Amino acid sequence: MDKTLAVLMPEASRSYLQKLIEQGLVTVNGKPADKKTKVMPGDEVAVEMPENVRPEIVPENIPLDIPYEDSDLLVVNKPKGMVVHPAAGHYSGTLVNALMYHCGDSLSGINGVERPGIVHRIDMMTSGLLIVAKNDFAHKSLAEQIKEHSFTRRYEAVVVGNLREDSGTVNAPIGRHPTDRKKMAVTEKNSREAITHYEVLGRYGGSVGAFTHVRLTLETGRTHQIRVHMAYIGHPVACDPVYGGAKQQFSCCEGQCLHAREIGFIHPRDGRSLYLTSELPDYFNAVLHKLARSVQ
Repeated sequence: MDKTLAVLMPEASRSYLQKLIEQGLVTVNGKPADKKTKVMPGDEVAVEMPENVRPEIVPENIPLDIPYEDSDLLVVNKPKGMVVHPAAGHYSGTLVNALMYHCGDSLSGINGVERPGIVHRIDMMTSGLLIVAKNDFAHKSLAEQIKEHSFTRRYEAVVVGNLREDSGTVNAPIGRHPTDRKKMAVTEKNSREAITHYEVLGRYGGSVGAFTHVRLTLETGRTHQIRVHMAYIGHPVACDPVYGGAKQQFSCCEGQCLHAREIGFIHPRDGRSLYLTSELPDYFNAVLHKLARSVQ
């Protein structure tokens, strides 16, 4: 049903459309629809739009590192430890709280009241570049670029172990973990295509164990994709408390050693190619420094 609505309401996100269905606001031929409802030629589809609710998010004057900004969008360099949007246990101090203060009412509303402007996200303990849309026009264009795999996202990470190949690709579908609903996993059941390309930047085999510094390029953008894929091939991201498993040998930083370093996209308004990079943060350099010292 949500696929049909996506055709009728292309400006709305899939998650928003699914919520409309769940709330009983969509009918087919006068009867409430659910996600399994099939629409046939000649059917009458009606959508009752809920009233716009102003986000109950308190704007907070939190300093932001913004390497690029214009009237349509901005790119923020998110620090490690900052949650992107409010959720259970994190209703303040989030990136959205900071954006509400910085942008005021100039944020897209496609992803709902709790995620204004958020086109894509990175985990709380992952640092790096994130794009934010200031209006629905920009949001829709950027989301389409992500869907078409023309949106560049490159990360750097330190992973456990010594990768055999200097470069490679992990092509394995990702879905919800079958027994732990808080985790994702490589699975054929209720999963989506996920592709990650990796390239070795450095190898370390000192007293603290073997580790590899890698560059990772996302072809798709599934939840926890890099962390799941690297753990799947036996090289979990260093310091990852969720997917590190028994091979987690190194703990000189809190949370995974993963940084969203590069982002590239076509500007929705004027068609310019924009490409931004961010320096490796202090915590990441500290890990590399410790590994280099362990080799000596």
